[in-house]
Order: sequence, then C-alpha cells, then structure tokens
Amino acid sequence: MKQIYHVTAMLLSLFVIGCTSKNYEQTELGVKTRIDSTVVEIQFITPKIVRVLKYPLDSAIHKTSLSVIKKPETVDFKIAEDGHTVSVASDAIKVLVDIKTGSISYSKPDGSTLLQEKAGTSAFKPFNDAGSSTYSVSQTFTLERDEAIYGLGILQNGKMSQRNQNVKMIQANTWDYIPFFQSAKGYGLFWDNYSPTTFSDDSTGTQFYSEVGNCIDYYLMYGENADGVIARMRELTGSAPMFPLWTYGFWQSRERYKSQKEIVDVVKKYRALQVPLDGIIQDWQYWGDNYHWNAMEFLNEEFPKPQQMVDEIHRQNAHIIISIWSSFGPKTRQYEELKAKGMLLDFLTWPLSAKDVWPPDMNFPSGVRPYDPYNPEARDIYWKYLNTGLFSMGMDGWWMDSTEPDHMEFKPEDLDLKTHLGSFRKVRNAYPLMTVGGVYEHQRKVTADKRVFILTRSAFAGQQRFGSNTWSGDIVASWKALANQIPAGLNFSLCGIPYWNCDLGGFFLWEFDKKLDDAEYRELYTRWLEFGTFCPMMRSHGADAPREIYQFGKKGDKVYDAIEKFINLRYSLLPYSYSTAWQVTHEHSSMMRALVMDFASDRKTHNINDQFMFGKSLMIAPVTTPMYFKEVIQKTDTVKVEDFSRTGSEKVYLPSGTSWFDFWTNEKHNGGDSVEKNVPLDIIPVYVKSGSIIPFGPKVQYATEKDWTTLDIRVYTGQDGSFTLYEDENDNYNYEQGAYSLINFTWDDKNRKLVIDKREGKFDGMLVNRSFQIIVIDGQGNPVLKKVDYSGERIILEL
Repeated sequence: MKQIYHVTAMLLSLFVIGCTSKNYEQTELGVKTRIDSTVVEIQFITPKIVRVLKYPLDSAIHKTSLSVIKKPETVDFKIAEDGHTVSVASDAIKVLVDIKTGSISYSKPDGSTLLQEKAGTSAFKPFNDAGSSTYSVSQTFTLERDEAIYGLGILQNGKMSQRNQNVKMIQANTWDYIPFFQSAKGYGLFWDNYSPTTFSDDSTGTQFYSEVGNCIDYYLMYGENADGVIARMRELTGSAPMFPLWTYGFWQSRERYKSQKEIVDVVKKYRALQVPLDGIIQDWQYWGDNYHWNAMEFLNEEFPKPQQMVDEIHRQNAHIIISIWSSFGPKTRQYEELKAKGMLLDFLTWPLSAKDVWPPDMNFPSGVRPYDPYNPEARDIYWKYLNTGLFSMGMDGWWMDSTEPDHMEFKPEDLDLKTHLGSFRKVRNAYPLMTVGGVYEHQRKVTADKRVFILTRSAFAGQQRFGSNTWSGDIVASWKALANQIPAGLNFSLCGIPYWNCDLGGFFLWEFDKKLDDAEYRELYTRWLEFGTFCPMMRSHGADAPREIYQFGKKGDKVYDAIEKFINLRYSLLPYSYSTAWQVTHEHSSMMRALVMDFASDRKTHNINDQFMFGKSLMIAPVTTPMYFKEVIQKTDTVKVEDFSRTGSEKVYLPSGTSWFDFWTNEKHNGGDSVEKNVPLDIIPVYVKSGSIIPFGPKVQYATEKDWTTLDIRVYTGQDGSFTLYEDENDNYNYEQGAYSLINFTWDDKNRKLVIDKREGKFDGMLVNRSFQIIVIDGQGNPVLKKVDYSGERIILEL
C-alpha cells in the first residue's frame, strides 16, 4: 500500500488562517500544527503506532514509503489543548506537542514518559541532490541516561546495547543498516529514510541525520516489551512468511564448488557417512568468465549437464540453492536488455577485472554493473531470466549475493546517479529491500507449491516479508569475529527481521596460514558450528579451505565427533524449531532472542552480549575463547597442535525470575546467579528454562526422512508452562489457507499434570495416530517416563 501525502502552499495558507483560534487542526489520523516555519503532523496508524511528519511550510510533500505497507486504521483519539501544548492520545499512547519549542514527547496512559524529542532539534538543511533542491534532515531525542537500546541492523561492533556511539549507515558487505532502535522501556522508533544516514548517541542526545529527505518522517511504536515492539514493527512493515521445513536442517557450502561432479559428490559423501544434510549451495562462476557475470546460465564447461546435477541432488533427498547477484557482465543478455532501457547503474562493482586474479588486473576491466531494482520493469527483467533458466531447472532457493550492492572505488558523485525513484543517494540503503522483494514477489506469482527461500547479504526495514534470511557477510575468521556475531544477530532480530545467519567458521582464513592444519582453527570452526546449531540457519561456508565435515578428520576424532554431534542435535530439535518458526509467522515472535526479551525485569540481562535464547526455552552461551591447542616447535616452525590434557570452563549468567536446567546433565540451578560450566570440545553451555516443554524428533539423515509418528516430549518442571506443536505440508503455501495442525501441551506444575489438548486443524498427510514419549525432568533424580498414544483427542496425564 503506497502512502502518499500532498501539501500545497495554498492549502497551508488556508490552514494557517484557520488556526487563529487554536494551535492545531484535527485531521482524520490525528492533528496538524505549525511551529514557526515547520508543519508538524501527528498521525495514529494504530492505537500503538504513531507517525510523525515534519516539513517546511513552503514544501510540497510527496512521500511513498518503501518499507511501510500498513494502512492506517480508524483510531479513537482525544485532543486537548492546554496553554502552549497540544496533546493527542489513543488508549495506548499520549503524544504531547509543545507549540513554543516544537518538542514532542510520548508517554504511556499512566503518564510515564517513553521518549522525548530534544527541543529545537528538528533540522532542515538545504541540499542539492543531483540538481534537485531538497533537504538534509535530522531529529534529536533525549533518552534516559542508563536506558538500553537495541537494533540498527547487523553491526560488527560487539555491542549489545547501542548507546554511546556514532554509526554511519550506508549498506556494506558485513554491516547491514536499519534506522530502527527499540528501548528496554518497551517502545521502538523507525526513522523512515533510505539515504545515507548517521545515528549518533552521546551526552548531547540521540540523533538520526539523513543526507536527503524532503521531510522528517518517523514512527514511534509502543509494545510494552521487546516482543510487542517487534510485533508493531512487523504490523507496520510486513509479517515473515514460513520457510520450508528442510531449511532448518544443516547446510553445506564452499567458495566454490568448481564442477557439477564436485557438488554432487559432496552430497553423496554426507549420505555415505550418515551425517545429516539438507541444503547445498552452488556459489559463483558457474556462468564461466567475468564478462558473463551472473548470466544465470551454466556456461562453465565444468557444469555440462546442470539439469542432471539438480536432479541427482534431489534424488539424494537434498536441496540446492544457487548464487545470483545484483550485477551483470557486459556479455550477458540481461546486461544488454537493461542497458538498452537505461536500467543499469554506472559505478564500479565486484568483480573489477575480467581476469580471475588478485589483485584485480585493471588492464582488463570487467564492465560489470549493478541493475536498478527500484524500477519495476528492471525487476521484471531480472526475474524473466531467472525463471526461464535456473528456476525452471528446479532450484530450491536463491543465494542473492552482494545485495547491498558492492560499491568499489566509491566516489561521492556516484550517489548522483539516477534511479527510477530519483538519485541513488535518495534511496541508497533500500537497495536490498527492492532487489530481494522483486524475486520474492515474482516467484509467489509463479507458484504456491514451493516456498520462497532467499539467502541474502544485505537487508533493510521490511525485508522480513520477502522470505529472506540475511547473513552477516564475508567476515574474517577469528575468535573476536565469532563473539561479534552473537550481538550482531541479536540486534538484527530486534529490528523485527527474525532470520539471520553467518558463515560458520568465518569466510576468510587470513589469520590462519595453515588453514585446516591449524589446531586453533579447527577448534574455532567447531565452536562456531556449535553456535550455529542454535541460529535460524545452520550453514557451513567459507573461502581459503573447504569446510565439509570429512575435511576435519574421521569418526573417533574429537573435532569430527563434536561437529557430527551438533548436526544431529540440530535435527533432533526440528519439531521445536519448526514450531518456533510458526510463532514467528503467526505471532510475530523471534527465534534468536536477546536475554532482555524474556527477562527485562532483570537489569543484568540488558547488556549481555554473549548469551541468548533460542526460542523461548533454550538459553545458549557460545564458547568464544580457545582452550584446546598449544604451540610446539617442529624443526624450525612453530606449530599449533591439539591439547586436550585439561578441560576448560565458561561462566554463565542464569537470569532471575526462574530456575534453570543444564541441558546436558539435567542438573537444576536457581536463577539470578552465575555458574561455572565445564566445556569439553563437544559441549557448550545450554540451559533450559523451568516450565519448558520441548519436543524432540527422530534421528534422520534429512528433515523429512521420517515422520514425527513418535516424538519425545521433555517437560522441565518448576513452574507452569505450555508449548504448541505445529505441523503442515512442509513446503508450500497451503498453510496460508489454514492447512496445518496445532497440538497444545500444558504443564500444571503444582499438580504435576500434563494436558495434551485436542488437535486443531488438518492438512494432507497429517498423522492421525501417533505416540508421545513423555519425559518429566525435575533435577532430583531419574526423569519420569511415560508413553502415551494420541489420536487427536484431549488427554490428561498425572505425572
């Protein structure tokens, strides 16, 4: 839904004349007032979402949001004027406008303040944007001194709370920017601007400054807690659709598989080793030389029969997605058609050279150029070639690389380039939203039988509605980089975009000269993969050395065994993960959760950057320090070798307000304190919150190898709890028409009763009869086990 607002000088002059008796004009959505030479509009989009528009009196405003799709609701609000203030209030938010200073403040119905603008800081600075007269715009807010805020995108700064920093927002490889933050006080703020933007927070205030904007345009939303704020953000910018079940399994990738034989053999090797695998990825250069960059065709002679390759991978019960880019080489059909229609952006992007060498040999420039995804016809052209080529072969998803896109040898005047929506500067940061959205929307029009899955390197606000999972770019492997991924993923999720992942093991191995022969790197890779077990996507990938499990030894070797153990654990958790994914879609929940989301009353959680919840039951504390290697002298070289002579440990904080169970031992601990957990190579700290009910699936080689006829249901006592098991047809959009089932489990701790409710809903292939193995864990002895047959009717078990 496009939201378009027109203001003319004539209407404004009439408005000013009409305001002589009062300081505001009531509108359909709220109020409009004038403060000096600035017009201010307060618009209630819902009772809990307020839009603020500010623009110079003599401006003509035409604003189409690229992120916001929510239509304004009919909201009951009350207006009051008291001296130099005007208030407009719904039953959830009160907005107070100071007519003298221009400051706007927001409060809850009880009068407690949520957020305030700093008086006199709404700024419009004239700006020449590629020959168009417009403004640079900024607004400063006043936060409480110790108020924690989260969001801003994927930031590689290692911080959980994003206070006290300056962030220049222009999309890049490993930094994805979203001008949104939410507060531990239960509100969120979305700055709806797509130009290069600076977020700053210091003693003078918290500010958004954007290079281009004909108006200040932001949304204040109140959610009471982090889940509520995320729900409001998705209500405003779109819900996250379901991914296929198989995408929650294990993925193997590499830069790059150089032949169709190589990629097929990897799948066969996993099957022979009986190590689970569901997804494999074909990276770049299957199109041949760089002049044919992103041709979306198999022009490389090492891929002589691509259809046969796809079919063989499918016969092995695996899935394949393939690399596609935002740019095209000059000898591709796409380039020729887009260039003829003026739909290419003339700046340097990757690859710079036509020769596959490093550093780039600029005697042979590649001529590769990005396309203009802001143009709907260009998006049509992009999909036309994708659909008739790769999609028709049966590709299961898309690896949309360089969606920021790569901008090499940047020059400020590059931002003057014209796009379909104006200067590139004006819409720069929304590039990933537009190109990813184009693929999603086109595939949805073609078929409802295959869910869209897009792995992408960049994101912007609203991208969750386009079936995408964003990875954190080409990070360099190190222990610090591993540690930084935790708050990077959590802050991204707190922006309302629930699906995030990273290259397990890091992309580049620049700090490890001996690559996989380096014992420290093998330990780092293992710890990274263990962390990835509890991310929305578990994907091994990187350059400089292959990462398949068999590259790390054989069964019986500690590294190999640890990797295999956690891949199997990922599959055991599929019923839990898939049900959590339904909560993401149906209730705007989040899969990867900062501790503040579930334990906001415990202020110790507000800035913890190395622990998180996976779903609402499992707390994860990844190991991010080395413990199991030593350096020895071999001849004249210093070599790192494995050293398991001692067992390391990690200190873990257990949030207050609940008790916790050690996932591995079932030992019970009180919350509000820290524990020391031993962490041999095949263990990371995982704790289960009291009252949790967690389903565990069968051991499988791929996600749908066995149905869920028999599931273990673990009940962790100590408080009441519930869990809803979600099932559907796994890989189509029939769930949108109600083709799914729900089975609700409820634990009454005082009476030690488990209620399995009557099944709701149905779908083709649904299990009518099944059994549950109930395992009650209280930390006081051996778990209580009871098997129960279930045919869809309500059962009450006394345990």
